[in-house]
Amino acid sequence: MERRVVITGMGVTAPNGVDISSFEKSLRNGKSGIRYFKQLDELNFSCQIGGKPEISEELLNKYFTPLQLRGLNSSGIIYGVIAGTDAWKDAGLKIEQNDYPDWDSGIIFGTGILGVDKFREAIHLIDEGKTRRLGSTSVLQTMASGISAYLGGILGCGNQVTTNSSACTTGTEALLMGYDRIKAGKAKRMLVGSCGDHGPYIWGGFDAMRILPNKYNDEPEKASRPMSASASGFIPGSGAGALVLEDLESAKRRGARIYAEVLGGDINSGGQRGEGSMTAANNEAVERCIQNALKNSNISSNDVDLINGHLTATNRDSVEIINWTKALNRTKNDFPMINSIKGMTGHCLSASGSIECVASVLQIHHKFIFPNINCDDIHPEILKLIDQDKIPREQKEQEINVLAKASFGFGDVNAVVIFKKYIA
Repeated sequence: MERRVVITGMGVTAPNGVDISSFEKSLRNGKSGIRYFKQLDELNFSCQIGGKPEISEELLNKYFTPLQLRGLNSSGIIYGVIAGTDAWKDAGLKIEQNDYPDWDSGIIFGTGILGVDKFREAIHLIDEGKTRRLGSTSVLQTMASGISAYLGGILGCGNQVTTNSSACTTGTEALLMGYDRIKAGKAKRMLVGSCGDHGPYIWGGFDAMRILPNKYNDEPEKASRPMSASASGFIPGSGAGALVLEDLESAKRRGARIYAEVLGGDINSGGQRGEGSMTAANNEAVERCIQNALKNSNISSNDVDLINGHLTATNRDSVEIINWTKALNRTKNDFPMINSIKGMTGHCLSASGSIECVASVLQIHHKFIFPNINCDDIHPEILKLIDQDKIPREQKEQEINVLAKASFGFGDVNAVVIFKKYIA
């Protein structure tokens, strides 16, 4: 039997919203979550701004026990646990406190670098000969699969529980991996998503590469400028996004609310060959990924109503648009609407794909298109290819049937997923 996969729950911890309702409101209003950080200034960073979710002590205490909070020093785990737990509850699923795992439910929750602050703390203690002061959770907070392990224990999942890591493609890749598992009949539901730590030890390498802007430290909300002629680099961000994927029949039996359907997608790599490199995508691989995502979803390029692009506010934005026009064979007024959330959140690195998948699904479910902020001066190379009204600068109320979401990451890796309005 051909299984259909739907989305029944979502959660988010983003720089501009730490729950689904707040996040949706920020998207509609074009609200930025990018702020100035004095610590980055004191550490002589060129770029002294970033996107960081605001988590209060009161909120922390709703998700972690006092014992769990003791020594917890991994922002990625905090973000992921909040987003993942919220998505589970949003799907109408219970968190059972018994001795029996939920064999039908699994987790694929990715990350890039986890627990850097905990590593730093541990290194100092070890160097000082104080190893026994590390605490019992240092391993859990610094192993890559720490986030899926935390969520697996909280939710009691007995199916596959694992972590993936593919740079900025991580979250979108996790979603497609979960989709494949349900499609193959190996699970009824999968919690999928990704998270990323914040702070100087994550963002410092990018500052050293000089790919972050340095002229907006006094105007942080104007700094991230996807598709803009004045874009001068991406703003680093952090957070987490989570989605509950479920076999349609299982969702219907539960009477679950269905946000959207996952039609399919594709994951590939350019092999760092041709124009592809560790930091730049092989354009042919991007085009193939888009085209294969459409083929695997049994739709044509003309079916796509909206693209939620990767679009990081670098000189690669115009190249990404070129790749979309070639892959879809659509240009000018025939091109779909396109937007990027990164003007509001910055580039949340390993968390970006999942946060942006949540943003994509919200647009389908609530019938709106969020604006591209800081894009009043669209790059002229982009205007040669698509009409400017395809890049909305204000919120649009519009029904969306099919949305293509893309993520492209360091290492020349790509992922494209196709979401569709659910029709029974």
